[in-house]
Amino acid sequence: MIYVDGVPFPDENISPSFSSSSQGSSLLVDVMTHPVVVSASESFKNLEEQKVTESSTKEHRYVYIFQREYAVVNPELVDFVGVDEATTCVGLVIRNRRSGVTSIAHMDSPRVVDLGISQMLSLVLEDESDAELDVHMVGGYEDVDIKNADGGGDYAKPEGYSFPLCCKLVETLQKRRENFHIQTLFILGHNTKLDAQGNTCPIFNGCLVNTTTGTIVPASFNRSSRCPDELVRRIRVSASFEDPSWRGKLIDTYDTKTDRFIIAPCCWTMRLVEYVWELNQLPDEEILVNCSTSPSAEGPDFIDNERRIWKYLLKYPEWSKTFPKRQPRVFERTANGSWKKC
Repeated sequence: MIYVDGVPFPDENISPSFSSSSQGSSLLVDVMTHPVVVSASESFKNLEEQKVTESSTKEHRYVYIFQREYAVVNPELVDFVGVDEATTCVGLVIRNRRSGVTSIAHMDSPRVVDLGISQMLSLVLEDESDAELDVHMVGGYEDVDIKNADGGGDYAKPEGYSFPLCCKLVETLQKRRENFHIQTLFILGHNTKLDAQGNTCPIFNGCLVNTTTGTIVPASFNRSSRCPDELVRRIRVSASFEDPSWRGKLIDTYDTKTDRFIIAPCCWTMRLVEYVWELNQLPDEEILVNCSTSPSAEGPDFIDNERRIWKYLLKYPEWSKTFPKRQPRVFERTANGSWKKC
């Protein structure tokens, strides 16, 4: 169940005759227009974006999450946990108020929400069925014009990518038995601006959470701070669509109890490698159109990241070279804050 300002959020205005998608649309709009949520969004928008670099990760203990990954972190072992590159995706944070245990995920599709939230809560709740959980969402800008944004009229099936994902997230939290306190809902209209060409784009596409205090700020990470095993973890996003073992799930990445990255194995097919070869022949502008859900909103390193992924797959077309005997790739934190492969 969702709470706003400490009070259970009512949904009695939703007609039982509405479809599930209509219920999610109505609920999402109602929550987003709640005065407390609007005020929190305005406060978040006025914060300065924190830029995380490699030197930052040497001073404090960080955990960074890529698309479709999740991590549950213990504040005794991790100082900050974060995510970025969420344009039509959503960075979802769930934190146990009592223990400070914090779960973060980079949600990229409604299809992974149900199982994904269950994965996120696996270690956040422990034996506390009545735990009070703070929730933050950042990302998912308004990539299409959302009709009936004021809550009036009928709810048509939404187009685009952000809106269906945000609907599914809010609807799923409302249906579950746990107590979810909405603290930040910096998504859709709250997180949308116009660029110089008049295209909509996100104000922020990432966030950083202080695991001790629970404070959340907008954030971006540079390549050296998105570690460890950046390329392989990026590849798993594409490969997971072909790997049935990850269907409907978030990808396992981090071990809470040992503070180690355990990059779960993922297999890919020659069909993906052949497709990658074709993509690599395209000019940059066509790569944006073919490979992004938000071509006008991607960061300056998007195309370079894609080409680095493709170069790796073309060099190592057999997934077993990356995950011998289908074993995970394990990294442990060193004394100076970097990561070492075990």
